[in-house]
Amino acid sequence: MSFDFELILAIAFFVTGVFWVYDRIVYRPKRKVVLANMTPEARKAINKEAQQRLAETPRFVVEVKSYFVIIAVIFGLRSFVVEPFQIPSGSMLPTLKIGDFILVNKFDYGVRLPVLNTTIIPTTEPERGDVVVFKYPLDPNLNYIKRLIGVPGDRIQYRNKQLTVNGEPVSKTLLAKLPVSLNPNQEPVELFSETLGDVQHEIYNSFRFTPHEGEWVVPEGQYFVMGDNRDNSADSRFWGFVPDENMKGRAFYVWLHWDDFFSIPSFKNNGLIE
Repeated sequence: MSFDFELILAIAFFVTGVFWVYDRIVYRPKRKVVLANMTPEARKAINKEAQQRLAETPRFVVEVKSYFVIIAVIFGLRSFVVEPFQIPSGSMLPTLKIGDFILVNKFDYGVRLPVLNTTIIPTTEPERGDVVVFKYPLDPNLNYIKRLIGVPGDRIQYRNKQLTVNGEPVSKTLLAKLPVSLNPNQEPVELFSETLGDVQHEIYNSFRFTPHEGEWVVPEGQYFVMGDNRDNSADSRFWGFVPDENMKGRAFYVWLHWDDFFSIPSFKNNGLIE
């Protein structure tokens, strides 16, 4: 079962906000009256928590509305500025490793309404070579991360492990042949440096048959994405294009690596994402 954390956070923001407004309208004026009738010494002696319960303010109202400010801050930052994610699979190896914690810029692709993801203030468009986080088209409750290969109007071809964009083969240079012991895929791979537009990054190619070869034309308002682990990635070659309304932001920084609960977190992979 998948959970839409963004929706859960939005509901929490709304519920605590309703209680906060209700308290401000109904109970806060009463508390002011009670405090005004107290002596200065008595007002100083009563702590903030006790003040909240003056004028018989219900405890559950005090408790629920006390979470509003912190939830509002988290909701605002996560919805409009930056959002954290953890890498769950090896589809973006060698760029991103399983257990990497990354930050995603939510402002780059426009200011969008939380949950609905509708753009209300346009900023910049996704660019070829960006590492993007998006809602999986077949299940919007899931977040995926891939590299953006094709923008609207592009003709993408992938055959014999060679990526071609608009008739131009994408340049790649062999860096090393890695044995099983040095590759998390548990198979020997070739490590390449690939240049896609202005972005230079590394990719893996295995020695086995290339899955889902073909040619695709990117429709208006949609994008074509692939994993850097080219032969071990479920991406646009398998399930199609990513609609613009599914885009969440551009991944730009790795801030922590944590393999599992029983391991020690590490900062060895920290840095900007290329």
